[in-house]
Amino acid sequence: MEKTEGEILKEKLFNSKKSGWEGLSETDTRNVFKFADEYMFYLNQAKTEKEIIHFSKEILLKNDFKDLNEVESLNPGDKVFWVNRNRSLYIAVIGKEGLESGVNIVGAHGDSPRIDLKQNPLYEENGVGLLKTHYYGGIKKYQWTTVPLALHGIIAKTNGERIWVSVGEEENDPVFYITDLPPHLSRGGQDDRKLSQGIEGEELNIVAGTIPFEDEKISEKIKLNILRILNEKYGIKEVDFTSSELEFVPAYKAKSVGFDESLIGGYGQDDKICCYSSLRAILEVQNPNKTSICILTDKEEIGFCGVTGMESHSFERFMVELLDKKNENVAGVIEKIYSNSKAISADVDAGFDPTYPSYYDSRNSCKLGHGVCICKYTGARGKSGASEATAEFVSDIRRIFDENRISYCSSELGKVDKGGGGTIAVTFANRGIDTIDIGVPVLSMHSPYELTSKYDVYMAYRAYLAFLEN
Repeated sequence: MEKTEGEILKEKLFNSKKSGWEGLSETDTRNVFKFADEYMFYLNQAKTEKEIIHFSKEILLKNDFKDLNEVESLNPGDKVFWVNRNRSLYIAVIGKEGLESGVNIVGAHGDSPRIDLKQNPLYEENGVGLLKTHYYGGIKKYQWTTVPLALHGIIAKTNGERIWVSVGEEENDPVFYITDLPPHLSRGGQDDRKLSQGIEGEELNIVAGTIPFEDEKISEKIKLNILRILNEKYGIKEVDFTSSELEFVPAYKAKSVGFDESLIGGYGQDDKICCYSSLRAILEVQNPNKTSICILTDKEEIGFCGVTGMESHSFERFMVELLDKKNENVAGVIEKIYSNSKAISADVDAGFDPTYPSYYDSRNSCKLGHGVCICKYTGARGKSGASEATAEFVSDIRRIFDENRISYCSSELGKVDKGGGGTIAVTFANRGIDTIDIGVPVLSMHSPYELTSKYDVYMAYRAYLAFLEN
């Protein structure tokens, strides 16, 4: 039957989006699942920002990238990286054009919400050894109780020794735990609190042990026994907690989700999903016209601050190194580079959750399995704190994606006045760089176990690659 005039016109004019799984070839389906398996392996190897940088550096070295500090000069096609304090990573493939013509940047962040140890954490109370914590990033605190937790991080001793710690990931490792009240006791007290106050920050105490040290003449026997174990294993004393960075993260492994295994469940997918996709993309960039840059930064979850966040001048340091080693460093060139550059802030967005539809504008939300999210502006309420991409830049992104058959949809983070958030997009924009947010829709964002679509992860990789090569 021939299509009616209205049907033809509707096909031509409507912005109709369908699931990316529909009509996907067998070859593309295999590619999607293969990429997802590799991504899940990455997630399970690197749960903290320091591990992300360490593991990503290993991948770069295996793919013929060189440490920028060990390179004297740079030529088109060269592949280099620079590590900032083991917490952020800057990667470049040098283009045929000079840097002044601009660069293409994809920037993601390796930090995720978690539970950090305080500097004086260990104490004993009524037969239980406990650790005081301070949560990092925006979390729903009640989600972090009664789940198995793993301890990751470093201890820096005054003699210069750095001790890497990872407990809870191996099959025979112990895990850690934050308690909650049973329903038999919480009525009339905890149950009457607002959901956001169901668990207070000072109640996120880690259970660390219960066996006392055998000595009748001393107090705090459980605390002493825990310190004895730590001293024997790591050679540390209680004061060494002062110069440590120890983080508790869910001990869960990333796994396929659903009968059709189309989804990925895992901790820290905000924003390690974009770290991996952009890292994989720049591995494949060969002899681009403009220099391609991938950034895995830190501290996004608490405002891009600090010496390893995107508000620092570390990016400028990296750019100056590139300029020096290309013999292109002249007065005012940094500003010219920025004004001619384009950037993707590679960060996740809230995918539409059909269980909670009233919190979303369904016409302006990304659904799982529909490709990457293009977020023209972030911010909250009246776009406060937003970085808004120009119409011209959005049209350029659309052209790149259409030419490369990248599935995408437009999105906002929830309804007006109900949702909103910020990303590193504003830090690029403040430098004068055309910037847009493009990432992957996530359900249960910032929870201990986030949910994504394997199709969307693969589309993110292809989207970032197409942009970097443009």
